[in-house]
Amino acid sequence: MGKFTGVLLATDYDDTLYDSAGTISRENRQAIEGFVAQGGLFCISTGRSYINFAIQMEREHLPVNTPVILSNGASIYDFAREESLWLQVLPPEAPWHLAQVCRVFPQVGFEAYHQDEVYTFRPNAITQKHLARCHLTGQPRAIGDMPTPWIKVILQHPDTKVLEGVQAYLLAQWPQVYDVTFSNPTLLEVTAQGANKGLSVLWVANHMGVSREHIYCVGNGMNDIPMLEVSALSFAPANSYDQVLAAADVILPSCDESCVARMIEVLEQRYQK
Repeated sequence: MGKFTGVLLATDYDDTLYDSAGTISRENRQAIEGFVAQGGLFCISTGRSYINFAIQMEREHLPVNTPVILSNGASIYDFAREESLWLQVLPPEAPWHLAQVCRVFPQVGFEAYHQDEVYTFRPNAITQKHLARCHLTGQPRAIGDMPTPWIKVILQHPDTKVLEGVQAYLLAQWPQVYDVTFSNPTLLEVTAQGANKGLSVLWVANHMGVSREHIYCVGNGMNDIPMLEVSALSFAPANSYDQVLAAADVILPSCDESCVARMIEVLEQRYQK
């Protein structure tokens, strides 16, 4: 038993735990190891899917000791047991809906995630940059030729205003069907309604026997706001988007300044015996 027994720390991955150069600092690692050694539960909550986050687990030897939240909250996977614990896929009508979106917004492309494959429609420079960062290869397909069900879709365009129009269209056409959230200004993520990082953090907390007052979350993207909202004390690195900074209780140094280690320092003070 340590002072962090029963405490859950859930962190976003890219541009939070992972810095802008694509590395995890030694200081973050040491702080996380100390947190876990004192009984803490360390969870990663990411927009990345299983197929590319499994690569990160292998490459980075990530010190997680809870199930991992994937695909923006659509999937919860236990890497220690190699077992899927929860999965919410998009409805069967999703390909038809996305085809309609792409007719209305002919400048937009997307990635669709099905099991261990990624399929692309009208890939653009944003698509290629995103796939390269995630070490993935997308398979170009007509929408009707893509296998289903889809775990999530990422709509892509360099102009945020265009994607804001897509977001409004999706939510107006099919209310109570989808969660539609920006992960960054050029990536608009679509999951089944109720599949978001906030509800998934609560699922993991319940699974691990953690009460709500001992949940602490940190993230930089708009898709992290739902988990900040369920946090007893919420954190955002200084490199976060403005909406995220406004939603957080504590602003940390940036992801390039070991923000997760700084967060753990705050928790050290909060849980002093």
